[in-house]
Amino acid sequence: MFDKIVIVGVGLIGGSFALALKQAGAVRTVVGMGRSPGVLARAKELGIIDAVAQSAQAAMQGADLVLIAAPVAQTGPILATLLPWLEPHTIITDAGSTKSDVVAAARAVLGERIAQFVPGHPIAGRESNGPDAALAGLYRGKKTVITALPENQAASVERVAQAWRLCGAIIHRLAPEEHDKVFAAVSHLPHLLAYALVDDIAAKPHADLLFQYAASGFRDFTRIAGSSPEMWRDISMANRDALLVELDAYLAQLTKLRAMLAASDAAALEGVYANAQRARRNWIEAIEAAEPRPAQESGN
Repeated sequence: MFDKIVIVGVGLIGGSFALALKQAGAVRTVVGMGRSPGVLARAKELGIIDAVAQSAQAAMQGADLVLIAAPVAQTGPILATLLPWLEPHTIITDAGSTKSDVVAAARAVLGERIAQFVPGHPIAGRESNGPDAALAGLYRGKKTVITALPENQAASVERVAQAWRLCGAIIHRLAPEEHDKVFAAVSHLPHLLAYALVDDIAAKPHADLLFQYAASGFRDFTRIAGSSPEMWRDISMANRDALLVELDAYLAQLTKLRAMLAASDAAALEGVYANAQRARRNWIEAIEAAEPRPAQESGN
């Protein structure tokens, strides 16, 4: 399906995309670009990429698809590097966890060629980073959200969607602004909370003792604090306004819980716990019910 794909950032996300397409037999050549020669060399050693780009010009020559899998703050500079060599048939997409800022950066850099940029966000990850963490099956059965622009041609959007389908992903579609509000609540806030909890424990004078007795509950709750600090710094800043709204709502919830504890209101506390348990159970059951179904699309 693809003669040549360029991956800018061959870590977990970009590397898994490349491996999945190779496993599907959907790409002839994968070229890697990035800031670290060591990372690129490792990606080539692992068979994630077939070649390391010697220049942006060489990378873009004959490229069918470019995936930017780098921290979102780098989107503008990366696009500026690629633009002089962007061929008319080449489609650029991204894997950023925020979309409004990415779209704004793309519009500022690409201008009248914005139609060649189709924003996306695969909803998958691990606590490990780098090319050694990449998995061919990372996206299998997972959602990928495409936040298509009015300027995008339907064929371009479909080409990006098909690439993700070949990785095993299920395609969903949202507007960029809607995407950022949703993920502020269900992704960005949980990461902020996990980082905050581990940082708080680590700063205590008896941190060694606390970590000694931290078990599976703590590990599960804080797993995402093992993610890339640079990436999540950029995400937090990029989606600051929506994240502040969710953080304020969560602080209000914590204030209510504190009042229940202070008043020894066991019934009220149990009510919150029971509602949360019920909501989580319904969510898990919905996921499990959807798993056996073949790949499909959601237009909401």
